[in-house]
Amino acid sequence: MIKLRTQLSVLLFATLAVLPLLAPSAQAQTDVVILGTGTPVPDADRSGPSAAVIYNDQAYVFDAGGGMVQRAIEAAQKKGIKALYPTNIKHVFLTHLHSDHVLDYAELAATYWWRRTEQLNAYGPTGLQAMTDGYYAMLARDIELRTDGHQPVENPTFYQVKVNEYSEGGWVVQDGDVRIEAFSVPHGSIEPAFGYKITTPDKVVVISGDTAYSEKLAEIAKGADVLVHEVINEAGLSKLPEFWQRYHGSSHTKTSELAKLATTAKPGVLVLTHVLHYGAPIESTLTEVQQGYDGKVVLAKDLDVF
Repeated sequence: MIKLRTQLSVLLFATLAVLPLLAPSAQAQTDVVILGTGTPVPDADRSGPSAAVIYNDQAYVFDAGGGMVQRAIEAAQKKGIKALYPTNIKHVFLTHLHSDHVLDYAELAATYWWRRTEQLNAYGPTGLQAMTDGYYAMLARDIELRTDGHQPVENPTFYQVKVNEYSEGGWVVQDGDVRIEAFSVPHGSIEPAFGYKITTPDKVVVISGDTAYSEKLAEIAKGADVLVHEVINEAGLSKLPEFWQRYHGSSHTKTSELAKLATTAKPGVLVLTHVLHYGAPIESTLTEVQQGYDGKVVLAKDLDVF
């Protein structure tokens, strides 16, 4: 009997010892997928700005620049990130309504919509509803043809988008364990323009959108696991006409300014995107930031995963 009790005790101890090791694998993990790293300047290697935060098989997409949908399909079919298959995407957040950030918004809403099981939810600045109405007008004939009763359709209204538009920052979307907080950022004369802080059970991610240097953003991003931030190359900027230098100075964050911001925020990793580099090699942008910042920093490529 004593021997049996001893064996049971050993077995129970071994089982309990293994359980903590198994628990993390059962928990959801947060990933950040960079769907587009480009700018208004056409680049064959870089789609328009877009990033997705994936948690518990749910995708939260931020911006929808040109080419974003194709990158999402690649992520779903080639990297196995099924949450990014277009019909699985249920939430898209726009930072502002400049064309390079929204050109694939209509494509995301329209792609294979007749196989959607839920409508797309869109969140962003004032003007989003008018832009959505334009998408409806553009595809009015297509929608009519697909809903005339001849084509199988999950729901004939799912081409429509549930639009939520805001005139200023400070609003919050809570979706289960995921919290998305929008805050205003300075982007020249563009108002409103938003950045986003995404909090999941295991990660904090901050996405700057297009912004000039912002001490407010630096405070919001303190201790974030991932900070995805736009940047402009100072060597490239210096070669532009004075008018463009003034414009970019009020609308975007210079490499030295981003180094200062990151030194304050100290993110786990600083991800450089939407890199305006003009005549300078894009790789020199990373070098410029590293001259003033000694933390981990990455020059992002389309389809990078963090």
